[in-house]
Amino acid sequence: MAEVTAATVKDLRDRTGAGMMDCKKALAETNGDVEAAVDWLRTKGLAAAAKKAGRVAAEGLVGVATRGTRGALVEVNSETDFVAKNEQFQDFVRSVTDIALAKGEADVEALKGAEHPAGGTVGDVLTSNIATIGENQSLRRAAIVEVKEGAVVSYVHNAATAGMGKIGVLIALESTAPAASLEALGKQLAMHVAASNPLALTGEALDADLVARERAIAEEKAAESGKPADIVAKMVDGSMAKFRKENALLSQPFVMDGKTPVAEVIAAAGKEAGATITLTQFVRMQLGEGIEKKESDFAAEVAAAAGV
Repeated sequence: MAEVTAATVKDLRDRTGAGMMDCKKALAETNGDVEAAVDWLRTKGLAAAAKKAGRVAAEGLVGVATRGTRGALVEVNSETDFVAKNEQFQDFVRSVTDIALAKGEADVEALKGAEHPAGGTVGDVLTSNIATIGENQSLRRAAIVEVKEGAVVSYVHNAATAGMGKIGVLIALESTAPAASLEALGKQLAMHVAASNPLALTGEALDADLVARERAIAEEKAAESGKPADIVAKMVDGSMAKFRKENALLSQPFVMDGKTPVAEVIAAAGKEAGATITLTQFVRMQLGEGIEKKESDFAAEVAAAAGV
């Protein structure tokens, strides 16, 4: 068998765009013959999959899974919404979410390296899916929520199928209250989070940079009023208090009645269940948020293809 050198691996990688480990495997399978290795990668679809990797993938699905005191959220992206309806893609999202839940793992790279029931790693199966489905796909992010005692409750908005959709929410409730009570409350709170998109649990927990930006805007607006400095300061404080109240989950008006603060809803549920209920954490994951989608100019694409 011919020696597989680092230079040969690099050459094959440069030519095909396939991953380093795939290139090493291809060369090992073809006794170091680069041309044969290129064909081997093409046969496996790995070279084609690598070439798709640069394409924007902002569609796909958010997978949700819970088991008692733990819950997992996983976002897997595709280029088009059509692929999100593909059974093979949905099976992959479901399996990765289950793996994240079982391992309590939110690190994407660690998840990619985890063993997959279909054989190989999660990353291997993802690469295979890209080749067979024909679109770029990516395991973008994951989140794990846990409590010591109580329940983690989930909700999926715009569900494409069981346990996955456009928006996934996890609610962590620490309590000794009956499971049925926690499930009912958690589901309502999760629906609230999906609709209201709070930025933090409390006003004090809001991101410091975000608060600073909002204060700068409030100060500029207040200064334009021309009022005395002490009045301007009170206007700014009022604006910031409103901002914190509107963006912190516990102080938001509950969507079910539009007036009761969420904190009071939780306290009332605990009183009815006969045990204190504490909302310790929530996670809301919306498909594609933060991904810059490329705007397509169809006429320009046709002209370019025609060489105009």
